[in-house]
Amino acid sequence: MSAFLAGAERRAFKQAVFAVRNEESALDIVQDAMLKLAEKYGGKPAAELPMLFQRILQNTIRDFYRRQKVRSLWGTLLGSLGSARDGGDDDYDPLETLRVDPRSEHEEPPPQQLERKQLIEIIEIEVSKLPERQREAFLMRYWEELDVAETAKLMGCSEGSVKTHCSRATHALAAALQKRGITL
Repeated sequence: MSAFLAGAERRAFKQAVFAVRNEESALDIVQDAMLKLAEKYGGKPAAELPMLFQRILQNTIRDFYRRQKVRSLWGTLLGSLGSARDGGDDDYDPLETLRVDPRSEHEEPPPQQLERKQLIEIIEIEVSKLPERQREAFLMRYWEELDVAETAKLMGCSEGSVKTHCSRATHALAAALQKRGITL
C-alpha cells in the first residue's frame, strides 16, 4: 500500500491541482483520498488499488466542489447582510506547482531546461482551460495511463464518451499549441 501511494502521490496532486486550481486544496484532496483508500481498502490486492484510488480521488474532487457551492451560497447570503467575507485567492498561479525532481538523471543545459519548462507551463495552462469532462478523461488516459474501459468506469460513462472527450481534448490542445507556434 505504501509503495503504491508513494508512486501515485505526485500524479494525483497534479490531477487535483488541474481540477481545483488551488495547491492547498489539492493537497487536502489527495491526502483525504489516500486516507480513504488506506482505511477502507487496505486489504485489497495491489492490482485493484489504482482503479479504487482514481475513483476515490474523483469523488473527493466532486465533494470539494459540492462544499464550495454550499460555502459560496452561504457566503453570498451572509455577504449581502454586510458581513466581511474573504474572497478567493486571485493571485493563485497553477504554474507554481511545477516541481523539479532533484533525483533527475537527465541533466540538460540551462537553455533546454528553460525551453522544456516553458513548454510544460504552456501545456498545463492549456490543459487547465479544457472543459471538466475532457480534462478528466485526458488526464486519466494520458497522465494516469488508464485504458478506455477503466477510464469509462471511473467517469461513469460509456467507452465511446471517453474516446470522444479524449479526442476533443487532444484536438483542442493541438490547436491551442499550434496557435502559439508550437509543434510537437
